Amino acid sequence: MRQTVQKTYATTPDVIQRRWWVVDAKGMTLGRVASKVAPLLRGTHKPYFAPHLDTGDYVIIVNADQIHVTGKRMDQKTYYRHSGYPGGLKSLTLRELMDKFPTRALRYAIKGMLPKGPLGRRMFKKLKIYAGADHPHQAQQPQMLEL
Repeated sequence: MRQTVQKTYATTPDVIQRRWWVVDAKGMTLGRVASKVAPLLRGTHKPYFAPHLDTGDYVIIVNADQIHVTGKRMDQKTYYRHSGYPGGLKSLTLRELMDKFPTRALRYAIKGMLPKGPLGRRMFKKLKIYAGADHPHQAQQPQMLEL
């Protein structure tokens, strides 16, 4: 009796094709935007996805200063950072963060959904976030993504 051998497909870096997407975050919920963008950066929407490779696309987010959050989250959600010195714990509410740095709330939310380590950092570099409606990536011919 003759046996057939099935070959396992392994994605190689030369197979990966990257696309550019534009997401308009105006009036959208913070976590919902992040949960849609993180898989695009990671590449899980592609048939040749491999967890050990960066197969994701580039994502441009515009109007990040006009995101929406539900409930009392603007005043109750707190972001912490530490200077490394004793008594160096600093905190900002989401409202203060949005006033000072309108793109950072989205940046933190998406970064938390990506893998940790060198691979996640490489994926994160493909994310471009802008507070206004304009972006300098017209030469890449990005496509609008409806979420």
